[in-house]
Amino acid sequence: MVTTPGIHHVTAIGGDPERNAAFYVGVLGLRLVKRTVNHDDTDTYHLYYGDAVGTPGTNVTFFPWTDAGRQGEFGAGQTQSTAFSIPADSVDYWADRLDAHGVGYEREERHGETVLRFADPDGIGLELVAGDGERPGEPWEAGPVPAEHQVRGFYGVTLAVAELGPTAEVLEGIGFERVEEGAAVRAADASNGDGRESDGRVRFDTGADRIGTVVDLVETDVPRGTMGVGTVHHVAFELPDESAQAEMRERLAAFGADATEVIDRTYFRAIYAREPGGVLFEFSTPDPGFAVDEDVDSLGEQLVLPAWLEDRREGIEASLPPFDYAYEPGSETASADD
Repeated sequence: MVTTPGIHHVTAIGGDPERNAAFYVGVLGLRLVKRTVNHDDTDTYHLYYGDAVGTPGTNVTFFPWTDAGRQGEFGAGQTQSTAFSIPADSVDYWADRLDAHGVGYEREERHGETVLRFADPDGIGLELVAGDGERPGEPWEAGPVPAEHQVRGFYGVTLAVAELGPTAEVLEGIGFERVEEGAAVRAADASNGDGRESDGRVRFDTGADRIGTVVDLVETDVPRGTMGVGTVHHVAFELPDESAQAEMRERLAAFGADATEVIDRTYFRAIYAREPGGVLFEFSTPDPGFAVDEDVDSLGEQLVLPAWLEDRREGIEASLPPFDYAYEPGSETASADD
């Protein structure tokens, strides 16, 4: 029976693309490994951030929406927070770094691990979780964060749903095991109403020998959320190949989650299904990777388009918002060019 070992990537909706890049590169120290467009909306960038080569399990990606009035609203059926893994002895480094960049955070102990909780400039909930484990890919030696303190990839995600049962059943069906119950506290009760914080976590873990294996579920009384700036669009889990995706499509159908056919996203192949609790899941292959259309040394430096969009390049470039972003290797911060 095919199962997922863990998270492949997380895709969210941001606002201004230059501000987005300045935060995820200049503050969190991730490398911008690909700047392309949303294949389904070519007026929108698709920005990928990860380790030095964009190893699956390290990539957070963004659709930056710059139109006014497209703010999202958090609620049931959405990702409450995205957690990254950092080395166990790097907590003080990251606390100092967040302070230096004016990023407010809260520090707590959870499951025996130290967690720094904060939000990105668009309000997307993030966490840094300190613990053991090896990075799945390569450090970005030229980045603003020393290799020994760098974000190693995902730790996990927290999903907020109206009822735990249906989503828990899907998670257990795709390779997760329920490993720990949280206190019986609904998310809205523990968060002054916005549903973003909760002690009522139910933890699931694939048990794979890698990071990015954790999904926490919390119940929320907040109504179904609306997609827009400041919300997570989908969570992608890894599958080895299209054969595994075909098997997963059949399994998801048994839970009432009809999946799409396989879609070629250039850097991986993907299927999509919305689980009964409302969260959009993706199941993606690790190959062919981000070096398929750029040299590793120059990842993310230019706008790249899939072959089937190249003949529209001039019009696509004219329709995209400004993104004159530059990072100088060896510098502490990233900046946007005038």
